[in-house]
Amino acid sequence: MSTFESNAKKPVNLSLSEALVQESRAYCGNLSAKVEEMLQAYVVAERQSRQQHREQAQRAVTDWNTLHDAAGSYADEHSTL
Repeated sequence: MSTFESNAKKPVNLSLSEALVQESRAYCGNLSAKVEEMLQAYVVAERQSRQQHREQAQRAVTDWNTLHDAAGSYADEHSTL
């Protein structure tokens, strides 16, 4: 079951262009359902994008740590500690 699948609905206020709302009614009968469908698709895509970004960052960290373990740091030879 998707996290979006719920019978509970919450009324919200949206500010939309009146002309856009009028024209959209010609294409879909239930504007609320269409907006919910589009918002759900957006949230899923954004969640996937953020997950890919986290995975890419983790790979970069892993690669950097591997390089550091193999070659050390340039600053190591200049340390005064």
